[in-house]
Amino acid sequence: MNIYKTHEVAQIIGIHVNTVRLYEKCKLISKPERMNNGYRIFTDLHIEQFRMARAVLKIEVLQNGLRKQAMDILKVSALGNSKGAKKMAEGYLQQIDLEMNRAEEAIEIAHKILSSYGADIGEKELALTRKETAEALQITIDTLRNWELNGLITVKRRPNRYRVYLYEDIQRLKIIRSLRCANYSLSAILRMLQELSHNPAADIRKTIDTPRANDDVITACDKLLTSLSEAKINMLYAVAQIEKMEQMKK
Repeated sequence: MNIYKTHEVAQIIGIHVNTVRLYEKCKLISKPERMNNGYRIFTDLHIEQFRMARAVLKIEVLQNGLRKQAMDILKVSALGNSKGAKKMAEGYLQQIDLEMNRAEEAIEIAHKILSSYGADIGEKELALTRKETAEALQITIDTLRNWELNGLITVKRRPNRYRVYLYEDIQRLKIIRSLRCANYSLSAILRMLQELSHNPAADIRKTIDTPRANDDVITACDKLLTSLSEAKINMLYAVAQIEKMEQMKK
């Protein structure tokens, strides 16, 4: 088996030498032996561990503990517990599938709400206060206020300056609630709502999953469907890496 110095590992993997040390410190790779002069000695097994770690941590999927699960899988694998790591990876993949289903279902709910506009004639007479709206949607007033502050909805006011939520507002809030429950980011939802205001026939799925070119910062939840799909691909790669490293030890 070949051996490598820290800077050689960094060159092969395409990372900074400090990142090599960080992965060791975080126990994402097995502890390397050291030469008499204290220099670390990495092996081909370490190279595969680094490749696995880079793939698994590539996507910043944070919801419902997925990031922590990914880190734990790497740590268990680094300890040589391949069976345990693969079992944990199976759980991670199941969670990813669940998140993807939720994300898709939220889009479908948004479609249904949009298509039902005007269907309930009686509801068009709605005129709720902020408290009544929060209770009707089963969300907190702070959540409602946050959505307003982030520009997801603009609410009309009565002559006394109190907010009044009308039928269209409630429908819009139902869409926002559904998408937020599925972990879409506020910026992704706002992007979709703005596009719909310009083009009611816009593809919701494509719009909510495609950040704009001028967006300053893009997170995983700004392109949730793509991020979850990539996280799944990367974890499947990790499982293959675990099996590959099992063979290397024989």
